[in-house]
Amino acid sequence: MSESAESRRTFLKSAALLGGSAAASQGPGLLARLGSAEAGGYLTPTEVYPLARPENVLYSVCQQCNTQCGIKVKIENGVIAKIDGNPYSPWNLMPHLPYRTPVTQAVGVDALLCPKGQAAIQTAYDPYRIVRVIKRAGKRGEGKWISIPFDQAITEIVEGGVLFKDVPGEENRRAEGLRELRAVRDAGAIEALAADARQVARKAMTLAAFKARHRQALKDLIDPDHPDLGPKNNQFVFMWGRLKGGRGELVRRFTEAGFGSTNAHGHTTVCQGSLYFTGKAMSEQFVYDGKDKKMKWTKGAKFYWQADQQSAEFILFVGASPLEANYGPTNRASRIVQRLADGALKIAVVDPRASKTAAKAWKWVPIKPGGEGAMALGMIRWIIDHERYDARYLANANKGAAKADGEPTWCNATWLVKLETGQPGAFLRASEIGLPKEKRVHKDRKTGEETAYEFDPFLVWKDGQPVPFDPYSEKAPAEGALRVKTEINGIPVKSAFEILVDTAGAKTVAEWAAQAGVKPADIVDLAHEFTSHGKRAVADIHRGVSQHTNGFYQVFAWYTLNLLIGNYDWKGGLAKATTYDAGGGKTDTVKQADGTEAEWAQPYPVGKIEGKLDPFGISVIRHGDKYEETTLFAGYPARRPWFPLASDIYQEIIPSIGDAYPYPVKALFIYMGSPVYALPAGHTNIEILADPSKIPLVVASDIVIGETSMYADYIFPDLSNLERWEFAGSHPNMIWKVQPVRQPVIPPIPEAVKVYGHEIPVSLEAMLLAIAEKLGLPGFGPNGFGPGKAFTHPDHLYLRMAANLAVGDKPGQALPDAAAEEMRIFLESRRHLPKSVFDLERWKAVVGPDLWPKVVYLLNRGGRFDDFARGYDGDLLRNRYGTLVNLYQEKTARTKNSMTGKSFPGIAAHVPAPADAVGRTIDDERAGYDLRLITYREITHTKSRTAANYWLLALRPENSVLMNRRDAERRGLKDGDHVRLHSASNPDGVWDFKNGRSRPIVGRLKVVQGLRPGVIAFSLGHGHWAYGAGDVVIDGQVVKGDPRRGLGVHANAVLRVDPVIKNSTLSDLTGGSAVFYDTSVKVTKA
Repeated sequence: MSESAESRRTFLKSAALLGGSAAASQGPGLLARLGSAEAGGYLTPTEVYPLARPENVLYSVCQQCNTQCGIKVKIENGVIAKIDGNPYSPWNLMPHLPYRTPVTQAVGVDALLCPKGQAAIQTAYDPYRIVRVIKRAGKRGEGKWISIPFDQAITEIVEGGVLFKDVPGEENRRAEGLRELRAVRDAGAIEALAADARQVARKAMTLAAFKARHRQALKDLIDPDHPDLGPKNNQFVFMWGRLKGGRGELVRRFTEAGFGSTNAHGHTTVCQGSLYFTGKAMSEQFVYDGKDKKMKWTKGAKFYWQADQQSAEFILFVGASPLEANYGPTNRASRIVQRLADGALKIAVVDPRASKTAAKAWKWVPIKPGGEGAMALGMIRWIIDHERYDARYLANANKGAAKADGEPTWCNATWLVKLETGQPGAFLRASEIGLPKEKRVHKDRKTGEETAYEFDPFLVWKDGQPVPFDPYSEKAPAEGALRVKTEINGIPVKSAFEILVDTAGAKTVAEWAAQAGVKPADIVDLAHEFTSHGKRAVADIHRGVSQHTNGFYQVFAWYTLNLLIGNYDWKGGLAKATTYDAGGGKTDTVKQADGTEAEWAQPYPVGKIEGKLDPFGISVIRHGDKYEETTLFAGYPARRPWFPLASDIYQEIIPSIGDAYPYPVKALFIYMGSPVYALPAGHTNIEILADPSKIPLVVASDIVIGETSMYADYIFPDLSNLERWEFAGSHPNMIWKVQPVRQPVIPPIPEAVKVYGHEIPVSLEAMLLAIAEKLGLPGFGPNGFGPGKAFTHPDHLYLRMAANLAVGDKPGQALPDAAAEEMRIFLESRRHLPKSVFDLERWKAVVGPDLWPKVVYLLNRGGRFDDFARGYDGDLLRNRYGTLVNLYQEKTARTKNSMTGKSFPGIAAHVPAPADAVGRTIDDERAGYDLRLITYREITHTKSRTAANYWLLALRPENSVLMNRRDAERRGLKDGDHVRLHSASNPDGVWDFKNGRSRPIVGRLKVVQGLRPGVIAFSLGHGHWAYGAGDVVIDGQVVKGDPRRGLGVHANAVLRVDPVIKNSTLSDLTGGSAVFYDTSVKVTKA
C-alpha cells in the first residue's frame, strides 16, 4: 500500500469526526452503504430504476449558496445517490410544474440544478464533519481539542466557572455562565426598567430619580450610570451567518424572548447591506405608530428590488453577474440566456470585470470601482435634460392619484421640502403655513382601544398654490408640479424632484463620466436605451454597487433611476420577493354563510410567547439608535460609528466587543458564521477572538472546525442543509408567491442526545433547547407554546410552521388533503429516517388530524409555490409592493452621522469614496498602492461552504489573481507567476492567525484582457486554512488536514482597515455595508 493511501486510511481516526466514527454512529455504517450504493452494478432490462420511484425521492431546499434552489434528493439504502432540481419550484424549471401535479408524475421530471447544488452530497458526508461536542484543550486557535459529553458542555456553559484550568495561563480564569448573565428574568421588571431608561436618555427623567426608583435592580444593569445600555442580559451576544425561517424564529425566541438580550445579529452587511437598507429607507411609510402613539416614518422593510427578467426588454446589470452569482444559477441564468437567444431581451453590464454575464451583453462598461453612483447620476442628468422621464407617474403624490392613472405605486417627487440653512431638510407641513391639522382616532384591531392623534398634511404645489394631502388617501387624489422652487410664508422650499435636478445637474454628463471612469458616450447610450422600452427597462444592481463606503447613495441613485420611468411593480420592471407566511400571525375577518362575520387566523402563531422578556438597551453594534439621543453622547466623533438606519452590522460585532464599546460582552455564540474568513479585513477579528480577556466565553455551532470556530471554547456539531428544517423564503427576482421548505432527507450525521426527555441529534436546536431546559426559559418546555402545548422537540416548532403554510396566510388558501397514495408515498419515502427525526405519531400530534393531510401535501412538494400563470396580473406583477416609494427620504435627512455630526443627505447624492469613518478621503495610491482590488464569485464556489466539495475542487482546484495584460507588462509579470498582495493596512501581505502560524497572501497570476486596467480581482471560496485544510489534534490524536482544501488565495486580510476605527474594515455609515471594493493594493512577485 502506498504512503498516500495509508495516510488516507488513518488520518481521520477520531471519534469526534465523521471519518472516524461513521461505522459506530450510523448503524450498519454510512461509509459502507456509500460504497455499496456506488457498486450496485447495472440494471437488467426487467428491473425498475429505483431512483425513479417516488418512494425514493424527497424534496427540499439547497443551501450551497443563498439562491436556495429547490432540490429533488434521490435516496438509495438510506444514502443520497443523486441531487437534482425540484420541478415544482420556479427556481429550477421554466415553467415549473403545476402545484397540483401528483408526486407520482413529478418524479419523472428532473429540473435544473447548478454544480454546487449537486455537490451538496459531499457537504453532508464530509469526513471532517464534527459528530460530537468538542472543547478546546489548548489556547484559542491552537487547534487542540477534546470531545466531551453533550450534557457536560451544556452545564459548563450555563453555570460557568473555571472551565479551562488545564490550559496554561487560564488556570484561575473564571467565565461567567449564562445563568449569571441572565440578570433580569421578570417580564414586568424589564418593561419598567426599559420605560424609565428611555426617559433618562430623553432627559425626561433624571438619573438620580431613576436610581431611586429602581435601586433594587441597579445591580442587574450593565452600568447604572447609563441605564439605556440595558441589563446584563445584553452581555450575551448571538451572531449568525446564513439563517433562514424556522431557525430564525428559534434563535430570536431563545436570545430575545427567552434570555432577554437585545443582541441577536445577522450577517446582512457582509453580503449587500446597503442594498437592503436603502430599500428599507425608500420603503418607509408615514403612518400611525402604536408604540409611540403618533404618526411617524416607520415600517420600512429590510428588502430590495431586482429585475423581472421574465419579461423585461432591457436589463442594465450593475455590479451584478447573474450567470455566476447574485441568485443567478440556477434560477436567473436559464431565463436570461433563453430570452437573449430568442431576441426578446437586451442586456448591458457595468462591471470592472468582463464577467460571464458581460460576455452575453450588448454593451460592457468597465467602470471604476466606486464610480457606480456617479454613472447613475450622469444618466439621471441626461434623462432629465432630455425629458425622457415619466412625468405623469412622478406627478402622482398619493395613492388616489396613482390609482386614477393605473399605477401600482407612487413617489414623493412633488412633495415640498424645506430648505434649512440652504440644505434640504424636512417636508413642509400644512400647519407651518397656517392650515389646520387633522384630528384622527386610531382603533386597535385586537383590543378595540381608541387613541386620538393628529395628522399634519404634506404639501404639493399646484396651479400656483400649496395643496395639502394625505399620501394614502384614495378619495382625494393629489398631483403636484415637479419643478418647484419658491417661498411660502417666508419658508424657502423645493419639490423633491427639483432637489434631484440640482443634485444631478451639479456636474455635466462628461464630468459624471470622468468621476465614474467611463466614456460620456456610454452614459448617453445607456440612458437612451434605458428610456426606450417604457416600463420594461430596468437597472438591476447588487454587491458591486452596495459594498463601498458610499454604497447607500450609489444604490439610492440607481433605484432613483428606475423611479424616473416608474417601473416598480410593472411587468418587466422592478420586483420584490413575496412569500407565504409560516410564522402564523396572520388574521382576517370573513363572512359566513349566514351573513355574520367571524375571525379567521392561521392555526399556530409561533411568535406569541407567554411570559416572554422584551429586551431593551443599546445593542453592541449600536443599530437603530441615534447617538445624540443616548446617555453616551459626548460630542463628535463617537468612539465607534452608530447605525441608526441599518442593522445586522456583521463587521462591527466582534471589533465592538474587542473595544468593549458600548460595553463589555461576556459570552458570544456564533452560528453558521465565519466572519474571520468572510469579512473584508476579517483578520482583525482574530486577535479579539483569540483573547479570553476580551470575550470570556465563545461557543460555536458548526459542521466543521472552521476559520472562525477554531477560536471557540466549545463547538457543537450541527446538521447540514440535508438534515434539517428551515423555511427558505424568496428573492426579489422571483415574481411568484412561494415558500420553499427545507426538511430532513437523510439520517442525521451527529450523535443523538437527550433533551427534555427526547432523543434528538446534536445540532443548533439541541444546544438551544438544552440550555433553555437548564435555565427554564419562557417559550420552551412543556408549556412552550401555551398551556399544555409543548416545545420540547424541534418538530414542535417546525411542524407548526409547516401547518401555517398549508393553511395559507389568507382565508380560502388551504391546500388540498393528500390522497391515500400520496400518504403512502410520504411514509415510505421517510422509512430510512430514525424516530429522533421522523416519528409519525409525534408529527401528526403536533399539527392535528385535520391539518395533517394538508401538511403531507405541502412536504411532498418541498414547499408551497404559486403556479406559473399567477406571476402577472395583466401588465402588472401579481405580487406587488404597491405603495409609496421615497425619492426623497425625510427620515434619513433628519438623521445625523455619529462621527461627523452632520445630517445624511435625503436625496440620491454623490458621496466620494473611499472614505474613512470621519469622512476623510483615503488615497493610498500616493503611497504606491496603485491597483484597486475587487472580489467576485465563480459558479463553482460559495464564500466559505464549498471547500469540502471535491467535485467542485476538481472543476476548479484553485483560484487566481486576475490582472489586465497592460498592468502585468508594466510590472514585468507573466501568466502563472506567484504574486503577493500588500495594502496600506497590511503592508506585509500576510494572515496572522495569532497561534504562532501565519500565511502569506500569495496567489497564482492570471493575465487577462477582460478587466479594467488598474483593477485586480480574485474569486471567493478558496485559500482555506481550516475547514479540514489544516491539522488539528482531537483527544490526543493528530487529524491531518487535506491540502486540496487550502489551494488558492484568500486575500480578504489585505482589504482596508479603517484608519480611524483601527480594528475593523471600512464601512458605509449610512447603509452599513462592509466594504469590499475600496482597497488599493500593490502586487509583488512572490
